[in-house]
Amino acid sequence: MQVVVITGLAQGMGREVALRLAAAGDAVAGFDVDAGGIESLRGELQARGSDALLTTLDVCDRPGIAAFRDEVLRKYGHVDTVLSNVGIGFFGPFEELDLDKASRCLEINVMGTAAILQAFVPSMRERRTGKLIAVSSLVGQIPFPFESIYSATKFAVEGLVLSLRYEVEPFGIRVALIQPAQVSTRFAAKIHILPREGSPYRERVRRFIARDEKLIQTALDPAAAAEQILRVVRAPQPKLHNPIDPQSRLFLALNRFLPQRVRDRLLLRQMDIG
Repeated sequence: MQVVVITGLAQGMGREVALRLAAAGDAVAGFDVDAGGIESLRGELQARGSDALLTTLDVCDRPGIAAFRDEVLRKYGHVDTVLSNVGIGFFGPFEELDLDKASRCLEINVMGTAAILQAFVPSMRERRTGKLIAVSSLVGQIPFPFESIYSATKFAVEGLVLSLRYEVEPFGIRVALIQPAQVSTRFAAKIHILPREGSPYRERVRRFIARDEKLIQTALDPAAAAEQILRVVRAPQPKLHNPIDPQSRLFLALNRFLPQRVRDRLLLRQMDIG
């Protein structure tokens, strides 16, 4: 039995991972800012006989995270795996972005990931075992147009985890990145907003959104994505980089050896804005 901490588990992939872990007899602890989603998940887990520790919490609440960590360790004694699944999107032409609003995305996606991983390092270090897993994205290595801030957060998450690896592996702690391209949730649709009339970017953004929403229709659903994530959670020594769908595997492979000019052309054609 593993004790697994999951952030952002009220909906989507996080929820599906939690349900599967509990069904297999693993202990699940986690939080989300979505109070309604947390309550419905708690009810579903209780109906399955799982004694999960769930709470409503904003990942930007540092004292709240410390209190959550302490409660988890009191209840279970240790944590085997932390899965940082929290994140929000941010979309739009860079020239027209509200950077004050963008800072919220940076705080949640980057510092939120840092906060939950940091919280459990001491107890894992003392036990000389554990896994720290962060959900990144295809755009953590291949930036997409109109996703400059979101791409920046995922590049940062990857840099965080890659650097952290050198520090914690001597203590038996493994780290891993989950790198989806698309998952068929409402994540993208929530942020897909056309620029104002008269914007020089409006037509290209319109084509980008239309193409992105078409790709989402054939993307992995959260349940299928969760099955791939579970492979990483259960692996004694997970791979560092873990693309979980065909699109991310293809693009990340091409990114390793194609010239920049060719990669750019493929990306712009793929998103119908070339």
